[in-house]
Amino acid sequence: MDTAMNTKTPATNAEWHARRLAATPRGVAVMGDFFIDHAKNAEFWDIEGRRFIDFAGGIAVLNTGHVHPKVQAAIAAQLQRFTHSCYQVVPYAEYVQLAERINAIVPITGARKTAFFSTGAEAVENAVKIARSSTGRGGVIAFGGAFHGRSLFAVSLTGKVQPYKAGFGPFPPEIYHVPYPARGASLDATKHAMEQLFKCDIEPSRVAAIIFEPVQGEGGFNVIQPEAVQWLRELCDQHGIVMIADEVQTGFARTGKMFALEHFGVSPDIMVLAKSLAGGMTLSAVVGKTAIMDAPHPGGLGGTYAGNPLAVAASLAVLEVMAEEQLPQRAKRLGDQLLARLNAVRTKQPRISDVRGLGAMVACELVDPATGQPDADFTKRVQQAALKKGLLLLTCGVYANVIRFLFPLTIEDEVFAEALDIIEDVLASA
Repeated sequence: MDTAMNTKTPATNAEWHARRLAATPRGVAVMGDFFIDHAKNAEFWDIEGRRFIDFAGGIAVLNTGHVHPKVQAAIAAQLQRFTHSCYQVVPYAEYVQLAERINAIVPITGARKTAFFSTGAEAVENAVKIARSSTGRGGVIAFGGAFHGRSLFAVSLTGKVQPYKAGFGPFPPEIYHVPYPARGASLDATKHAMEQLFKCDIEPSRVAAIIFEPVQGEGGFNVIQPEAVQWLRELCDQHGIVMIADEVQTGFARTGKMFALEHFGVSPDIMVLAKSLAGGMTLSAVVGKTAIMDAPHPGGLGGTYAGNPLAVAASLAVLEVMAEEQLPQRAKRLGDQLLARLNAVRTKQPRISDVRGLGAMVACELVDPATGQPDADFTKRVQQAALKKGLLLLTCGVYANVIRFLFPLTIEDEVFAEALDIIEDVLASA
């Protein structure tokens, strides 16, 4: 029978998997061979009734967990009023209210304004547009190992070829990369690379923006050196360059603060937000200094679905939940527990070369103990062994040898303890 005419609902994961392969392109890679049926907080169940603990959180989207009652109620209430008007055509007060809330909590000095979009990549691209409009310049500098999205311009800023850039070039011009100043690259090396860039490729007076992640996500949960953030601020001030902090993955309590930059005491010019901003609804934001944000002409920013009413309602609820349940503080406590457990396992498992993180943005790096080289195969085995025990983990890193942990910050203590036991077991025995 033609699958397009097959209206019988499959009963098994295998049946749905076969239909997925026939109906969707291979370029949309899917990790699991199971299909979710329902979820609650840090757990979900597949269509065959199997339970999983979720340490992926939809890739850092679910800091407030699956189907948080307050977020669910906010979406349901908005659903009764209206689902779309296009803010640029018929505005709604909640968009303005959320912008005010975001403006009030971001670590940016002076007056600031916020615009909403739909995805992290879309927000990144609009941040660059705003920086270019404000400075009248074209160049953009990013970092090796960075991830800024999958759209053509955003992926050109991304500093990881496989699987994001391979086969998709040529990329837009006037984009440059230097080493990221974290574990594996000294600040001196980054400074030297930047100096060479200014001497050999583009003069600072043609650079519109420098964009960086305070903690690299896809790059391996690498935490930027504190001195590097201050140096970047001074460099941008010296040359009139817009400093853009990409907090798509680090934002909204993940690192033990509402925003990762709060750990470093430096104010950027623009911040890019998404993921856990709206508890699973599609919403992103660009927030920055008023003079910079107002540079584009009216109509230069926007989007048909940008600032969707359902997503805005969810985001307002998310901010309430984070304050009421003290999620930044909880992230710090849970992250400390996870770091302690991983470091204890590290004393017995020579394949763990590093344990690192900020707050609850924690990762462990795995290598071949004989050579010290990245061991992507062992990393994959750990991930698969955990999955068999009902724990969903994600990998990352330029060499795909890092396990990252992105559990909901609302996870129940007993479920968290259960997950830690599984992690210790699979790291020791995979």
